[in-house]
Amino acid sequence: MDKNFKIRVSVGVGMFVVALVGLYTFNSIPFKIIYALFSVMAAVELVSFFKDRKKRRVRVNSRPIQIVLSLLELAFLVCGVIFVAKVDLTHFWYIILGVPGYDIFAYLFGKMFGGRVFGMKRPFPRISKNKTWEGTILGLAMAIGMVVILMATRGTFATDWMYLLCGPLALMGDLFESYLKRRFDIKDSSEVIVKNKFFAAVEHLVGGSAGHGGFLDRIDSTAFTTTVLLLISLVVR
Repeated sequence: MDKNFKIRVSVGVGMFVVALVGLYTFNSIPFKIIYALFSVMAAVELVSFFKDRKKRRVRVNSRPIQIVLSLLELAFLVCGVIFVAKVDLTHFWYIILGVPGYDIFAYLFGKMFGGRVFGMKRPFPRISKNKTWEGTILGLAMAIGMVVILMATRGTFATDWMYLLCGPLALMGDLFESYLKRRFDIKDSSEVIVKNKFFAAVEHLVGGSAGHGGFLDRIDSTAFTTTVLLLISLVVR
């Protein structure tokens, strides 16, 4: 088991326990506050991408693209907070199973079976070269499957169908942030801001100081997913 995977597991379990406690206390308000704080930290990381540009291999004409992508990511973070603030406990579980569920199983199956069926071919070589077909397909299948099972037990297909999109949307959100970081020539969202002692200490809680990304890396897929869900809910209500 490599170091990166151990960090993912330990940080993931710790965050899940905190989220679980928050979800079942005081009408989920602690969870919503924690999510909002994560989003604020992610926004600070996003702003920090514009620091030390001369030290990174950034194209001269990339500035307009960087600004547009950053504004979109900021919009995702804001809309994500709005959606999480209004959603109830039942629907939190769809998001948890669909979004972190995809990320965990895609990584796990990618490590276990990556390259065994599709060889060295990658689904997104220019954006996220480490993603494998095996991990992506199986991760999506597990995420969608878990949401379907939960819906089946509650009989809510007719009203909650949009949550079946959580897995695919999580993938799209992850790819968007990967593309954003590529445009800034940044590997992990914490690698700029983590140089600050205060933020280095805070980001240690999400694995940022261990080279595993920071708050934006933890929340990117959720922010994108909840933004799309918010838009759908506004259209179909």
